[in-house]
Amino acid sequence: MKSIIIIILLLFISCSNNTDSENDNILTFVASEGNYGSSNASISVFRGANQIQKVSNIGDVIQSIMVHDNKLFVLINNSHLLKIYIITPSGLRFPGIEISTNNSGPREMVIFDNYLYFTNWNSNDIKILNLDTYFIEDSIKVNGNPEGIVHDGSHLFVAISAGSTIEKININTKQIVETFEVGNGPQQMLIEGNLLWISRTYYSSDWTNIYYGTSQIDLLSGNIQIKEYDTGIVCGGDMMKINEQTYRTFEGGVAPIESNLTINRTAKIGSYNTNSLYSADAHNEYIFMGTTSDFNGPDTVYVHSELGKFIHTFIVDASPGDYAIWEISN
Repeated sequence: MKSIIIIILLLFISCSNNTDSENDNILTFVASEGNYGSSNASISVFRGANQIQKVSNIGDVIQSIMVHDNKLFVLINNSHLLKIYIITPSGLRFPGIEISTNNSGPREMVIFDNYLYFTNWNSNDIKILNLDTYFIEDSIKVNGNPEGIVHDGSHLFVAISAGSTIEKININTKQIVETFEVGNGPQQMLIEGNLLWISRTYYSSDWTNIYYGTSQIDLLSGNIQIKEYDTGIVCGGDMMKINEQTYRTFEGGVAPIESNLTINRTAKIGSYNTNSLYSADAHNEYIFMGTTSDFNGPDTVYVHSELGKFIHTFIVDASPGDYAIWEISN
């Protein structure tokens, strides 16, 4: 009997150590937006559950971050900058590269075929950065304030957040080839096969009420579904794929969206304060939910597995808004 107990303990310890080892081979980057006008945005770097680096006062409101080819790309909205850092197992290498976007108000980005495309509110365009030269080579004008951006290998899809449309842009010709009416306030998007999912958030004319919805475009047929959610439901705008299903932020957690665009409440992951959940994302096998109660640090990011199990927390600066992961190669 004692031998059986010892074997079970050894198996448990072995499994636990394997999990810890896998986590230690991943760097997680958490972008804290900071406070508008204060230039106190920061990036916290974690190896597994442990913080190994924090880059403070990086600029005025980090809007989005992305990992590509061992580099971290950072769009800083109110500083009108794109910053690029080389990633090493010990964190970010300095000084990095700083590129002015000429007061464009950069928002979200996507990379395709050695070019970075990023949306800009102030200039109402998509700027195109050559990743060999780090030179902004061109821009594509759009009809309003662009927010989310994704691609399918041939076209860019851009959400016009202050309006109700998605612009489809031919990557080669850089021309808008189609405009989809999807309902008010399109924000973030996700492509799943031939389906384009769109989260929407918009306000009443007097700004006192917030409304949420989800839309879906069948990219083969062009069919569009539009779903408005009941008043009082709090969704947020973040979308992600978990276990091959599309999720979005919903009432203090993240929940899957069904084919008819209803939200599956019973499968929600996370039960945090609805008014405190600031952002959410999923990378690899991890789900990140960033919370803030007063838009001042320190704030907390809750990390769950893709099965919904709580793993650990990250303590970060004010308003955690975006996440990225880099795997350390052996």
